[in-house]
Amino acid sequence: MYKRLSAILFPIAAILLIGSLVWGYQENQEKNAILIKAENQYQRAFHDLSYHVDRLHSELGNTLAVHSASTGAHRKGLVNVWRITSEAQNEINQLPLTLLPFNKTEEFLSRISKFSYQTGVRDLTKEPLSDGEVKNLKELYKSSAQISKDLQAVQNKVINNRLRWMDVETALASEKEPRDNTIIDGFKTVDKKVSEYPELDWGPSVSSMYNKRSVKKLGGTPVTVDNVKADAARFTGHNDHGAIKVVENGRGTEWASFTAQVHGNQGDVKTLDFTKNGGHLISYSDSRTIGPKSVNVAAARGQAEKFLKDKGFQDMTPVTYDEYDNIGTFTFVSKQGDILIYPEKITVRVALDNGQVSGMQASDYVYERENRETPAKPKLTLEQARKFLNSDYKEKYHRLAQIENDMSEKVTTYEFGGSINGSDYKIFINAETGGEETIEEIRNARQAAPARS
Repeated sequence: MYKRLSAILFPIAAILLIGSLVWGYQENQEKNAILIKAENQYQRAFHDLSYHVDRLHSELGNTLAVHSASTGAHRKGLVNVWRITSEAQNEINQLPLTLLPFNKTEEFLSRISKFSYQTGVRDLTKEPLSDGEVKNLKELYKSSAQISKDLQAVQNKVINNRLRWMDVETALASEKEPRDNTIIDGFKTVDKKVSEYPELDWGPSVSSMYNKRSVKKLGGTPVTVDNVKADAARFTGHNDHGAIKVVENGRGTEWASFTAQVHGNQGDVKTLDFTKNGGHLISYSDSRTIGPKSVNVAAARGQAEKFLKDKGFQDMTPVTYDEYDNIGTFTFVSKQGDILIYPEKITVRVALDNGQVSGMQASDYVYERENRETPAKPKLTLEQARKFLNSDYKEKYHRLAQIENDMSEKVTTYEFGGSINGSDYKIFINAETGGEETIEEIRNARQAAPARS
């Protein structure tokens, strides 16, 4: 009996053992293949980064080498600088540096990219490079030389010592402070030197992109926890202050704020975020589960408009609508006279099962309204602006709008909604110059626009 049982079980066990060994071998091979692929991608991104920073230095030198009146060469050089810098930024994003303090170098490259783009796209025949901009280019030329030299030093160590980027990823993911990795030390050295470079005058348009919106810039007296509880109760219609929990975020920092949670009887939770200065509501959300859709777009829009009006947000106009997972999302912007103020926007989410508002985001509205710039009156008439459109463009509506352009300037435009080549677009024509400020393709979203007048 035992021999017979062994004769049956032994081959089965042998097959299972061999199968497990083969499976383990294949798993190990696949794991090694993934690791090799990741290592190769890291190595390629790093060597490309070193190459592009060296090319950046050369291109800045070429731009400085030509005559000051060579506007065509300056434009070409600046566009190349922008392209090369963008590629370098992309390669940094492919490296496992998220836990490593390399932000100074990333910001430095970002500023070069913005500066070169905004300088290169303007009409240099009318507005040539200023003395300050030439001085900036000279400083960038020197700085990029140092960055290139330091990166090449790291690159030589990587090649000569056959260092692996997977070890960097492991070191960064470990709980211990990574102090003994050559690549990590090299990047820290680069970032430290970049932080010591002299501060450049990038001009207001570039600098404004890096001026973080801070609640310190908002007016109003700092509010207390009791103030926030009262505001949250008033906003949600919940009178039981004991059911409202408030926590302070970022105490002592410029990002200080309060989060209030209002617990309902059905187990749902309403969450509201307030700025500490002035107690401005910047977001609201309701956690309740949303059922099947039973509310159409028109009814949802009416509910969103009523909600904003009831909560004290006046003169808001819906400009876009999107729908996902039984939630309709409207984007509203302020209106001053007959001009829509796009920077002052609020998004409102409406649950399409019963039409109740399930969320709101108003941070752009709060920050921008505090620093509103009165829209300039259009110098061009509607008919004059319309002449700058493509003759094949089928206009569906038009309206005046203030937007923030690529130069971070607030400009008054004519917004034309329409279609061409089978796609829908919004085209914003500068109401003073007739230039196309921006073009937006409308995809998978419905335009909440008025009929053409």
